[in-house]
Amino acid sequence: MSVAVRVIPCLDVDAGRVVKGVNFQDLRDAGDPVALAHRYDNGGADELTFLDVTASSSDRQTTFDVVRRTAEEVFIPLTVGGGVRGVDDVDRLLREGADKASINTAAIARPDVIDEITRHFGSQVLVLSVDARRVQEGTATASGFEVTTHGGRRGTGIDAVAWAKEAADRGVGEILLNSIDADGTKEGFDLELIRLIRAAVKVPIIASGGAGVPEHFPPAIEAGADAVLAASMFHFGPDDMIARVKAAIRDAGFPVR
Repeated sequence: MSVAVRVIPCLDVDAGRVVKGVNFQDLRDAGDPVALAHRYDNGGADELTFLDVTASSSDRQTTFDVVRRTAEEVFIPLTVGGGVRGVDDVDRLLREGADKASINTAAIARPDVIDEITRHFGSQVLVLSVDARRVQEGTATASGFEVTTHGGRRGTGIDAVAWAKEAADRGVGEILLNSIDADGTKEGFDLELIRLIRAAVKVPIIASGGAGVPEHFPPAIEAGADAVLAASMFHFGPDDMIARVKAAIRDAGFPVR
């Protein structure tokens, strides 16, 4: 690996506040998104990801005003997702200051939207968010993982690996791979899931879900992640947590900024 690994804090936002839970449930307040964005920018984050975690489930648009205020405070790339349904939503997000848009539910409902967005803006603008979990009783997929929607609340029966490959073939620039099973557990990334997706796609993979200590990050990179994302350990940890994570990655022999 010659390209530096990116370390990305995630701001899960509900009603204008950053929240965090376990397995996407029991959300608790973690602070003001603008203040946290400023803290992470100063702390050495390579990018920020902003996800309106209830935008799809409550059928409302992304809170553009928070996006705008966040973009005004940071000087690193900002990816925004939640409620993104098409070209018009991406256009407005970019105008409000986002660098990339993340899509999930809308793409599953109508995969052609991936082609439309990438044709209009280019692949580098679109990130596919894949919320994957191990299949539950009564569901079968080739990989053993299925795609979920609405913040992990609805199973689709769609094979996660096949979906990631289709989206990559359609032109998405990156895949944000969220493990619903590991989310918020602080027990480490789902390495099996990362390896399966890595074997299926050539686009960059952002590993998400399960990080609890800096030592959890190098195994995810070894499994195939190009970037690593976390929320809880950055929100509730010491101010130098990003630096600690980068040191662990560097000590493991991976390039990092």
